[in-house]
Amino acid sequence: MKQMRFPRLGCVLLAAAALGFLPAAYAQSISTPDAHPPAPRRPCIIFIQCDGLGYGDLSCYGQTKFQTPNLDRLAAGGIRFTSYYAGDAAGSPADAALMLGRDSTHLQQRADVDVPLAADDITVAQRLQQSGYHTALIGEWRLGGDNTSGAPWKKGFDEFNGFLDPADAGNYFADYVWRYMPKSLLKPATEQAAAFNGREELYANADGKKGQYIPDMFATAAGNFIRANQPDPFNHYRPFFLLLNFTVPRPGAGDTLPVPTDAPYSDEPWSPSEKNRAAMIARLDDHIGQLLDQLKRFGIASNTVVFFSSDTGPQTGGGVDPKFFRSAGPFRGERGDLYEGGLRVPMIVSWPGQIPAGQVSDFPWAAWDFLPTALQIALREPPKNIDGISVLPTLLGETQTNRHDFFSWALQGRELAQAMRLGDWKIVRAKAGDPWELYNLKTDPGETRNVADKNPDVMARFEKLLKK
Repeated sequence: MKQMRFPRLGCVLLAAAALGFLPAAYAQSISTPDAHPPAPRRPCIIFIQCDGLGYGDLSCYGQTKFQTPNLDRLAAGGIRFTSYYAGDAAGSPADAALMLGRDSTHLQQRADVDVPLAADDITVAQRLQQSGYHTALIGEWRLGGDNTSGAPWKKGFDEFNGFLDPADAGNYFADYVWRYMPKSLLKPATEQAAAFNGREELYANADGKKGQYIPDMFATAAGNFIRANQPDPFNHYRPFFLLLNFTVPRPGAGDTLPVPTDAPYSDEPWSPSEKNRAAMIARLDDHIGQLLDQLKRFGIASNTVVFFSSDTGPQTGGGVDPKFFRSAGPFRGERGDLYEGGLRVPMIVSWPGQIPAGQVSDFPWAAWDFLPTALQIALREPPKNIDGISVLPTLLGETQTNRHDFFSWALQGRELAQAMRLGDWKIVRAKAGDPWELYNLKTDPGETRNVADKNPDVMARFEKLLKK
């Protein structure tokens, strides 16, 4: 497909680069009217988020009992982070952190009940939509139902295909999905009535049948969205933002791990649940491979940024203990814990031609950094009233001049759990009133030795931060 020139846009972008808005590597790829090749269009952005996929659940992160070749391929073509953190250790606040660019100490979402986004909460999807992106959400949404201020179509998504009810999202053979479709693909959904908004029956799963595996359906829907919305003359080269929220490998309804087949692990000497979990992740890996192949087939791989991560660490359930597969890697804890195993999750980013291939980075960042990073990729200045920072310089192999002074989490449920990381030091307490535990992540990444009593000076630094 022949690229079109946008010389005036190129001049504007070069001016933005001169003012320090764009990283140098990104700016250098933008041409002047007399230079070649022509100025690139704004990239499409895909964020793929799993539900409870642990740091150690991918072979590129050390998994040895099963393999994830397509995700390994994604990592080999881009950058794999070893110190990326979830927004929180529970799904709803973790999702809110990703969407709003705020850490969980500044959120209303809780671990024990899903709290809708407020009317004045502005998501990354809204900001990209306002920037001219066509936006879609496929999968689970835990931040507001149909009649709330947090419904997906009120929070920046032009299209929605998935579940608003967490209980139904846990049914891997549900007999319906919720669909929201706009009347026009060239006009934001917020400016028009919906062509369709409601339940769409899945007759293959009616009356208890199991003809349609929901994660497969999400993958197919993502492929259809990419095919229909690839930037081309028919949609005026409009870029898209796709949030693909897979429910795997979280235990489903009835605390089970249903999957159409436990292949290719049928002959392993494992329990049925362990075979199913490995098969779930292998099936997910296949879907990622199909998506990457599709981007290449449509000729948009080099102008699409793909993020892959998980909302939290792994979860006990469905007959599987995360320790069996070492799903949390070398870390302590799991979903619901503010130890590293509940918070540190995979993060792979690929952008062929922009992100140097084959990188592994220990640069620490978190879910709330996605919003400003995505906006800078989209050539839009991030807002000031957020906790996140853009990590685009790190992605492009440049010097990251701004870093977080500290990371902070607050997990509000029946009890308030808290954690904070400052450099290599981290404090944790399971509930308010408990003494703080202190760990040195450099020498003790597994958080096995509480050294609070031996480091009063470090504890004093944390106390000053907590008072703020």
